[in-house]
Order: sequence, then C-alpha cells, then structure tokens
Amino acid sequence: MHTDQQIKQLSSTASLCPVCLRRIPAVREQQGDTVYLVKHCPEHGNFRTVIWRGPVEFSTWLRPKKPSTPQLSFTAVDKGCPFDCGLCPEHGQHTCTALIEITSRCNLHCPVCFADAGSTENKMDEPSLTRIGFLYDRIMAASGPCNIQLSGGEPTMRTDLPAIIALGRDKGFPFLQLNTNGLCLAEDPNYAISLKKAGLSSVFLQFDGLCGATHTTLRGRDLTAIKEQALLHCQAAGLAVVLVPTLVPGVNTHEVGAIIDYAIRFAPTVRGVHFQPVSYFGRMQKDPADEDRLTLPEVLQLLEEQSEGTLTAENFSPPACEHALCSFHGNFLIQENNSLLPLGHAKTACCSGGEPQTVIPSALEGREKSVAFTARQWSLPVMAIAAETSSRAGKQAKVDDDLDRFLARARTHTLSISAMAFQDVWTLDLERLRGCCIHVVSPEGDIIPFCAYNLSSTLGKTLYRQVGQQ
Repeated sequence: MHTDQQIKQLSSTASLCPVCLRRIPAVREQQGDTVYLVKHCPEHGNFRTVIWRGPVEFSTWLRPKKPSTPQLSFTAVDKGCPFDCGLCPEHGQHTCTALIEITSRCNLHCPVCFADAGSTENKMDEPSLTRIGFLYDRIMAASGPCNIQLSGGEPTMRTDLPAIIALGRDKGFPFLQLNTNGLCLAEDPNYAISLKKAGLSSVFLQFDGLCGATHTTLRGRDLTAIKEQALLHCQAAGLAVVLVPTLVPGVNTHEVGAIIDYAIRFAPTVRGVHFQPVSYFGRMQKDPADEDRLTLPEVLQLLEEQSEGTLTAENFSPPACEHALCSFHGNFLIQENNSLLPLGHAKTACCSGGEPQTVIPSALEGREKSVAFTARQWSLPVMAIAAETSSRAGKQAKVDDDLDRFLARARTHTLSISAMAFQDVWTLDLERLRGCCIHVVSPEGDIIPFCAYNLSSTLGKTLYRQVGQQ
C-alpha cells in the first residue's frame, strides 16, 4: 500500500467478519488505482482487502440497473441478508443460471476446489433422479426457464447423467450445461455423443492453461493432453465448449493470451473463454494477502498485454444482469486470419448484447436478455455444425461478396471472452450479493446465491454448504 497516496472513501455497504461470520458495516476506499473493502469486527478486529486494482477507473465501471425480485421466494426475511437465502423476497435479481450439484464425488482431488469435492466412492449424498426432478421444479417456480448448469463434484461420475439431462429438457429448460474436468469426455468419444443426444447444450470445461506445471499446481497432475482429447471428442459430437480457467497469481496468469489463441484454434466448437480469478473458499481457505488477489481490471490488463493490444479494456463492459463489480464480457468475431474483431463497444456492448451504459434496463429485460444471450452464444449454432460437416466433405459454400462472407462467419465464428470475480469471506459485499443471478439449488430445494452458498470462514464454518456434501 502506498502511504503517500490519499485515501478516499467511496461508498458504504455491509459484509461479514471473516472469522465469526457476523454481519458488519463495510466501506469501499480508494487509494491510487486500488479500491479496498474495509470492515471492522468488534471481536476480531480490522480487515482491509483489495477488490479493484489497475488502470480501469472504478467509478466509470459502475452501472446502475433496476432490481428484480424472484417470481417466487422460498424463505421469509428473518435474520436479514445473507442469513435468509432461499431466495428471500428482498433479493434483487432473478435466477439467470441455476447450478444443481448432482454428486459430491470427483475423480480428481484438486488443490483448488470451491466445492471441496470428495472421493470417487461415496454416493450417500447423491440426489435421486426423482429428487433432481423436484429441484428442476423449484427452479422453474422461482425464476422460470433459466439456464441450468449441472455441477458437483464431478457430474460425469453419475452413470445416469444422460437421464438427468433429458429430464431437464422435459421440464422445459432450453439450455443445459455440464460443468466438468473433462476426464470422462476424454476417455470415450461415444460419451460426448450420448450427452449430446440426451439434450446437452454446452460443456463448461475446466481449462487452466497449456503448461503441465499449471495443471500439476492447480489440479494435482498434468492434464494437458486429456483436456485436448475431451475437446476433440466434443467437437466430433457437435457439443459446444466454454473454456474455464481459474487464474491464480504466479501460477497461470502468463497464459491468458495463449488460452485465447487456443480457443480461436478450436472455433466454432469453443464458444467462449470464461476466466475466474481465484477466490478463497472451499479448499482454498488461507488468509490471502493482497498479492494473492487478481481483480477484474487486472484480468483486462493481462488480456491487453498478452494480445499485444489487439484486445483492450474498451472492448469489454459490465454485465447486464449481475452486479457490475462481479464480471465483464466482450463478444468478438473470429476473422478468417484468426484475428478478433470486437462486436460492439464498451459503451454499448454487454452480456445482453447491447443497451448503452447510460440507460437503465428494466429488471426483467436485463435478466431475459442475459439468459438468452448466454444460451445462444454458449451453444453451437446449427449452421456451424452444418459448416463443419460440409468442410469435412470437401464442399465449399459459395460466397457472393465480402458482406455475405462477413455475415455468414458472424453466424458461426463468434467468441465470448468474460471473467467473473466470485466473492469470498474477505471480499463479500452484500450489495453485490443481493444482485447475484447465479444461484445454487441446495439439496433441500432452496435457491441460494453462489457466493453465499460456497462461503466459508477462516475456521471452516459455512453458511449453507453442508459439511456432509464435501
């Protein structure tokens, strides 16, 4: 911290004590180009954590929007946020993406794991297909046909995964995504085909980099070849893929540009890269120093530096749905020379595809456009499948002129680049939490903001995730 720079108090919010999880006041303070969340617990003292650092001005990023309440809540307000999640009537956003954890088992034991997933053998806590149907119904009642992500643990440990996917389709959910490490997808090419036939829309593939050392540090073994084999099998099956790197300072931040280049190489199967700066919950419960943090503007800076200026911060914007401090998004056309052409501008581009930052979208409009855009972008367009089939057959579509060529490519070869900064017990901001649109469905059927569900104290105490699930 630079002591010669003036401290400016920006705004106030509320948070939790990292030790006892007591609700306490918090303020956002700026010093130079760094913004801190500062809070004090009467019992455990002062906490000051960096939440924004880098050349993107904090004040220019904030984006007002109208709050949106769930169409049906499952819990009343008693103790107040964040202790009445379920959702409660005071939550400020519909569900855009709902996660259902269908198993706590996993075939890896990653040093970095927000779910602190367990062994490959314990099936005691796995919901039955009937129970999963109940969870689908709860989501539909709370927020309608939002996007579904099947998660865990490692969901491919379930032998009935195709039936779970098909059930979600039958329940009326148009977009189902699989959150996976890719091991099972890599083992058998027919597995990806079976998931596609069941109705799977997209694979959210854990993908931390291209170096064996990166995988060994974050996942416990070199998975480089396995990730590519999984991707090739998805490509053959016509399954869309989103690469999901967990970024950890000093481990894989140097690979940001290489991951983007890799995604371009596998377009149009790869529909996006979704960076997730490391958060300290689950299996990462240490008390992090500021140098252990990676904030959204720093990710933007890495994108600009490692693309040699091809990508700039101006190509990205705050989200249309969740709180502005939670994420950023940009959409790009992959040109024939594999360069990226921004689609839209920071003043107009967003994950909903485009209203200016100066306009406050209606709550329902922002939510519906965000859900629709994500489903559309992260799925493989029918034209892309047809184009790949035609290419393999040696046929070339006739292109009349440059405009036709551009429009044809824009229907298939777009790439979304995004990042989401999840909150842990040090960075938790209840203003942000109330605007969360990514929710976990608990085993009981409560619908809980992702960061609240996974939150853990320095002593390992949780608010919602049950110890028995892990």
